[in-house]
Amino acid sequence: MSTELSSPPQESPKRPADAPRSPSVPGLFTGRFRALTVGAVALVSLSAFEALAVATAMPSVARALDGLALYALAFGGPFASGVLGMVVSGIWSDARGPSAPIRHGVFWFVVGLLIAGSAQSMGLIVLGRAVQGFGSALFSVALYVMVAHAYPEELHRRIFAAFAAAWVVPSLVGPAIAGLIVQYVGWRWVFLAVPLLAVPALALIQPALRRLDGATTNRPVAPGSARRIGWAFGAAASAALLHYGGQQRGPLAVALLAAALVGLGVCVPRLLPAGFLRIRRGLPTVIAIRGLASAAFVGAEVFIPLLLSRERGLSPAAAGFALMAGALSWSAGSAAQSRLQEPRLRAALPRVGMLLIALGIGFVATAVWHSVPVLVGVLAWGVAGLGMGLVFPTLSVLTLELSAPGEQGRNSSALQLGDSLFSATVLALSGALLAATAVPGPSTYLAGFAVAAVLALSGAAISGRVRPGTGA
Repeated sequence: MSTELSSPPQESPKRPADAPRSPSVPGLFTGRFRALTVGAVALVSLSAFEALAVATAMPSVARALDGLALYALAFGGPFASGVLGMVVSGIWSDARGPSAPIRHGVFWFVVGLLIAGSAQSMGLIVLGRAVQGFGSALFSVALYVMVAHAYPEELHRRIFAAFAAAWVVPSLVGPAIAGLIVQYVGWRWVFLAVPLLAVPALALIQPALRRLDGATTNRPVAPGSARRIGWAFGAAASAALLHYGGQQRGPLAVALLAAALVGLGVCVPRLLPAGFLRIRRGLPTVIAIRGLASAAFVGAEVFIPLLLSRERGLSPAAAGFALMAGALSWSAGSAAQSRLQEPRLRAALPRVGMLLIALGIGFVATAVWHSVPVLVGVLAWGVAGLGMGLVFPTLSVLTLELSAPGEQGRNSSALQLGDSLFSATVLALSGALLAATAVPGPSTYLAGFAVAAVLALSGAAISGRVRPGTGA
């Protein structure tokens, strides 16, 4: 299938003109980078907290507003609008720089939270969540472009490691804090409290954004941008249908999932770099591996709490705590890769990371047998998280390295788009697998883990193609 985006240049792209150069690179939290780093990491962390906290609060919201019929759309809406936001942000960032998409993204993120927090009906919750998802996607993509413009190349691995770490605390405490807020303050404050922190975070990075405004040269909007936005609408609608279909049962679920997958198959390749479907060397492979890593990890993660609670007798809280091993080791892996200086070791990170993910998933699967201690599964999930920590920041850095200055937004958008859609597809299919069995048993879990492990091994198999070279 043809694509509309051209593949990145095969030569090494030039550093953006406004990227700082210094023979002695300061740390992320020193000098002129301090406020920028704190603000950017805070925005990532707030976006992560909201995504995780809302999942805890939404049952209470649906009960309070008598909105169970729209429950699925409350999650599918922001996911679908986020697909559109990623594409728009990539086009906008390449043409005008990352500052405006970041400002507008935070604005619409806050507006969406205010709409949801003050909603008197479930329909307004869905609307607010959709606006919130669009805003979050706008600034998430633009933050990647900001990294290329505002930080020297020597700090790219460290800032992406900081972004990964920004997900750790929300993943550990977000659901618990959200539960306490719902119980003692009210579900509305799960939405209304976040703007109180998002606005100061934006204020911290405003000086850096103003400097970027002065240094950024406006470029013509890339040819075909209007068509890409049209394809993004199609992908967003298909993504919403995928999410909704994954929560249905029986023939209706099969029909909806089939229609959604066809829509994604038609629209998404036109939003990704040329050669993606053929795993062409360079950026197409980078994006493919990122999607495979995400899909493998979440495809296994969705089964772990269910397995530990239903088959091994752990309480829901204890099963949830088991996932902490993956979150903590993910952060540790991100920090470790940021300190590697040897080019040969850096080049091996995608393959090593994907193999660790596959290895971890394989040993997690052994927890279906009662003769295997639960601790083995927990430690194995830590191995998978370590692999993710090595892979994710490495692929983010490679995306910027393989992007010319006018392509950073488009390629960062493609990276996050592939990540999101691969994960959503696997989650929908996992939901269909669970729905197909009245009572999940060992074979159900093993099937889910097997799919996840195959995805990880597929990523390892193509990891040698992340660098441009001879051949397709």
